[in-house]
Amino acid sequence: MSSDTRSRILEAAWKLLEDGAGGEVRMSDIAKKTGISRQAVYLHFPSRADLLIAVTRYIDEANEIAARLAASRSAATGVERLDAYIEAWGNYIPEIYGVGKALMAMQETDSEARMAWEGRMLAVREGCEAAVAALARDGALSPDIEEEKATDLLWTLLSVRNWEQLTLECGWSQEDYVEEMKRAARKTLLASAKS
Repeated sequence: MSSDTRSRILEAAWKLLEDGAGGEVRMSDIAKKTGISRQAVYLHFPSRADLLIAVTRYIDEANEIAARLAASRSAATGVERLDAYIEAWGNYIPEIYGVGKALMAMQETDSEARMAWEGRMLAVREGCEAAVAALARDGALSPDIEEEKATDLLWTLLSVRNWEQLTLECGWSQEDYVEEMKRAARKTLLASAKS
């Protein structure tokens, strides 16, 4: 089967997840939306877990996440890396929120959804860890916090649930969210907190 069929399957799964189908997204639903047999879906993705993981990666590729993270990865200082990472991830959350919300809702009862979501959140944690390591390398990390706890705090600060609470529940603009996360991270993590 062609890579075009694979892309159509991933697009269909993405759309179904974003539309809020959540736990109701089955291989048969994806096959129906794609216009192919369920067996054809399984030829490309041996399990639903494989498909859900592939969808999250496909979304990252479609949204050019590597290019968005380039400024963070090439930053000259730890503080620049921290700010660039927060900006890249913070502005990416609204674009993946529909699928993220579906996977978060499903993960309590669906181990495959949990595996897919945990994989993506591990990637976010690795970005946080790299930013904290850059701060530590520069001597800019507060001596009051060890690197692992600093990573934990930054990862939690940048969680999708926190974005959801602040923007959707509290009514913050996207711009305010990103700027306040930068300010909060700096105050929490830097040896001399400057905003």
